[in-house]
Amino acid sequence: MNILKKIKPTKEEAEITTKLINLFLLELRNRIRGADISIGGSFAKGTWLKGNYDIDIFIKFDYNKYKSKDISKIVENKINNFKFKKLHGSRTYFQIFKNNLIFELVPVLKINNSSTILNVMDISPLHTEYIKHNTNLILRDEIRIAKAFFKANNLYGAETFQKGFSGYAIEVLTLHYKGFLNLLKATSKWQQSEVIDHEKHYNNKKEILLLLNKSKLISPLIVIDPVQKDRNITAVLSKKNYESFKILARSYLKSKSEEYFTVKDQDINKLKGYIIVELLPKQEPRNVIGGKLARIIDYIKKHLELEQFSVIDYGSKWDNKFYIWYKIKQENLSSKIKHYGPSIDDTENLKKFKQRWNKTKIIKENNKVFVYTNRKFKKAIDLVKFLLNDSSIAKVYSKSFVYQIK
Repeated sequence: MNILKKIKPTKEEAEITTKLINLFLLELRNRIRGADISIGGSFAKGTWLKGNYDIDIFIKFDYNKYKSKDISKIVENKINNFKFKKLHGSRTYFQIFKNNLIFELVPVLKINNSSTILNVMDISPLHTEYIKHNTNLILRDEIRIAKAFFKANNLYGAETFQKGFSGYAIEVLTLHYKGFLNLLKATSKWQQSEVIDHEKHYNNKKEILLLLNKSKLISPLIVIDPVQKDRNITAVLSKKNYESFKILARSYLKSKSEEYFTVKDQDINKLKGYIIVELLPKQEPRNVIGGKLARIIDYIKKHLELEQFSVIDYGSKWDNKFYIWYKIKQENLSSKIKHYGPSIDDTENLKKFKQRWNKTKIIKENNKVFVYTNRKFKKAIDLVKFLLNDSSIAKVYSKSFVYQIK
């Protein structure tokens, strides 16, 4: 596949990057004693893409000695001579920009298996080792191609505002199906609540659905973590992104066009007929504010549908501003809305309904009754504007602008 030449780092690029990483590791090891420091993530696995210089560095502390200590604080005190940025996940970690590389320093407790895990970050080195030991050079290139495909089609990223596929999930899926094309072909058979258990931790799908925590089963795709049997590594995946991937897979298999590997930036001005929400998020860590923005997307969609506006498409993107867009099937509704009551057979509640609406004409429809009431919002855009003024939403952004592209 010609695409590999475009996305795989050249030998020279890999050598230069490796040299710069080793120089940084040497400097880091001189400052942080008493911990094992190693490369993690895509670079260590051999699945990184050309031009991607985000390097994960694991700072691994002895489990028994440090399990009750603040290892993030220990690392922070040791790197105070660097200019760094604090990032907040399940444990605080750090970002250092040096020699045109972005290093993410991740403090973890050293574990051999998931049974002793105290923090979700501690499992990450095991992910790295698993992919390294279960792939060869050919399969690692297949993973590269898969990652490029997901990135180009805005399906890469497991952050709460993205709700896509994490890099690790893509690696496990490509490993499970033994290649990129096999993965795409397999999607035609995927159902809702599709289950993939590569290491066969469970006997069957029924056992997984019975034993796995219900909060981890809400996604349309369940991929059991090979190194942690009680974790679904696609738990945040949205139904929209799941279906988008299946559609893209079928479409690509028909044409095999390299256009599917070209990053497409959504031009807001081309969203004819869409309602556009433009927000300037407040200054908070990206992963924190991203979760709040994701909830706004779902909140608006939910309330549009509750008010009988049918949402046929929606999406978002994050540049300097955060954009959300909604395509509504029928943007303007009638001034009246049917408010349904109980069935005619439910005499007790029917009596209460008639008492409540004693000044309104009650109409029978099939086996139920209803009254016509005034609709609060006839236009979808008016409802969106109203929802953005909700106090729980307004505190997420400093400025907002809602408009529709005709």
